Amino acid sequence: MDVLLDNLSLFREGFYGTVKLTVVSALVAVVAGVVVAGCRVSPVLPLRIFGTAWVTLLRNTPLTLLFLVAFFVVPKVLFPDLDSFALAVTACGFYTSAFVAEAVRSGINTVPLGQAEAARSIGLTFAQSMRLVVLPQATRNVVPPLSSIFIALTKNTAIAGAFDNTELFNVSKTLSNDGYDIVMIFVWITVAYLIITYAINGLFRVLEHRLEVAR
Repeated sequence: MDVLLDNLSLFREGFYGTVKLTVVSALVAVVAGVVVAGCRVSPVLPLRIFGTAWVTLLRNTPLTLLFLVAFFVVPKVLFPDLDSFALAVTACGFYTSAFVAEAVRSGINTVPLGQAEAARSIGLTFAQSMRLVVLPQATRNVVPPLSSIFIALTKNTAIAGAFDNTELFNVSKTLSNDGYDIVMIFVWITVAYLIITYAINGLFRVLEHRLEVAR
């Protein structure tokens, strides 16, 4: 307990940092993932090519490499004023968006084709039919895999600790350097991650339950 009690403020700061990275990266991933999924099922060939390239590239690139690109290439080429948090969110969010896109695309494929055809028959554009007809029906099937994706995202944020971000893994390095027992450090770090992942799992169980009732 001494490791936790003597460094409670540091643990709290690391816990908050991990939660913040997870939440903001998840928002980026959802927005980008839905857009990319729409591109993948679009009738426009260049959009389908873009969506396929996005998913293929990001799903098959190690996250650590994306962090290196985000921190050492993006500031020099595109946005020199981004701080370490924004760069970490960019790497985690874009990486996770590829998995979100595939989950959303799978959900879209479960919606009967006649629904989209009916939407187009009453004059809705592709974007309108996706937003008003297809995506609301696909949501029920998208929610369960998103839970696993965001739990994985929580653990992936640990890489951000090596790039000047305060989060749980960064806290473990700091305490280890201060001479604390590494076993007890990892015990409390593990407990903190379990709290976050169980909270995510519980949230998505509630969403699943409400969507089932909505049927």
